[in-house]
Amino acid sequence: MNTKIYHPLITENHNKLRSQVREFALNEIKPIAQKLDENSEFSPELTKKMGKLGLFGITIPEEFGGKNLDTLSYIIAIEELARIDSSQAATIAAQNSLGIAPIYKYGTNEQKQRLLPQLTSGENLWAFGLTEPNAGSDAKAIETSAILNNGHWIVNGQKVFITNSASELSMGVTILVNTSDDPNQKEFSAILMEKELSKYKTESIKNKMVWRAADTGRLTFIDSVASKENLLGERGRGMHIMLETLDSGRLSIAAIGLGLAQGAFDMAREHSLKRKQFGKSLSMFQSISNKLADMDIKLELARNYLYYSCWLKDNNLPFTKQAAISKLYTSEIAKEIADEAVQIHGAYGLFKDHDIERFYRDQRILSIGEGTSEILKIVIAKHIDI
Repeated sequence: MNTKIYHPLITENHNKLRSQVREFALNEIKPIAQKLDENSEFSPELTKKMGKLGLFGITIPEEFGGKNLDTLSYIIAIEELARIDSSQAATIAAQNSLGIAPIYKYGTNEQKQRLLPQLTSGENLWAFGLTEPNAGSDAKAIETSAILNNGHWIVNGQKVFITNSASELSMGVTILVNTSDDPNQKEFSAILMEKELSKYKTESIKNKMVWRAADTGRLTFIDSVASKENLLGERGRGMHIMLETLDSGRLSIAAIGLGLAQGAFDMAREHSLKRKQFGKSLSMFQSISNKLADMDIKLELARNYLYYSCWLKDNNLPFTKQAAISKLYTSEIAKEIADEAVQIHGAYGLFKDHDIERFYRDQRILSIGEGTSEILKIVIAKHIDI
């Protein structure tokens, strides 16, 4: 199984990691992915296996239980998971980019020492609560509030479509709330809500078209309590924390798009070699070989730009625009490649007993989650000198 990719930014260690994650995905995820999807079943056992593989806290220092690897290593791991199943890739992406990363970057030493070892151990998940029933792209429309009373935050409101928030492994969630004492003003802050202590209500969301084996939840806060020490970062800086977190999160969603597109391409290529019509394999027809060539071009361009975006982040250079471009482009090519892969499969691609059907569905979230394509174009435009 040749897993090497030759690229100026790829080291031998990157290729070793790719091989390790690919082997895990093929041996542990692929045999059960279809069943989990069919049953809308989140697997705590499989998630713990991914944690024990070292996929929780990939970029976090070893003192907190992490692997202390670079962003590109993390993105390669997500890419390889998504090549087999986007639900498992989404679980790991949300845990790292949205769950662990803001705690590590903005948390106090006490918060990091208390929470991170539990989240990098492979046993617990942490969520990121931004979206609400009436607030999505318009994050400033959030209605969840927190009032400081006798040393505790009293939280009321609701969050929805939150990954890793409702399963038995979920330990807590970072939420964006309005902490203003003035009813006519809004002050956005981020608060760490620990599930066992805060006693908020969780509800698993089923009947999804996409990521059916990932844990998606609805959270309800009714006078839920968190210590005043659970404020993440400075009071009033919550929106900045959330939006900056999304920049990094977009790299992981781009990796899911890239991995899904690669997996769809692999299936299309394999089918084109095996399927025979008019006495020869589909791959021998120019119309099919042209489709495969177009797919390969898109994959090369998407991978190169995503890896470049990771290099910018690892070198502490601005990458907001590049993360938006990567996420936007990979979501587009994932849609195009999955669609053409179904076309190459013909009628075989329309049934649930073939993985390409799942890939075709799973790509649809990529142009919506962590910034819709429309919002990303606004982000990109702001970085153009016009």
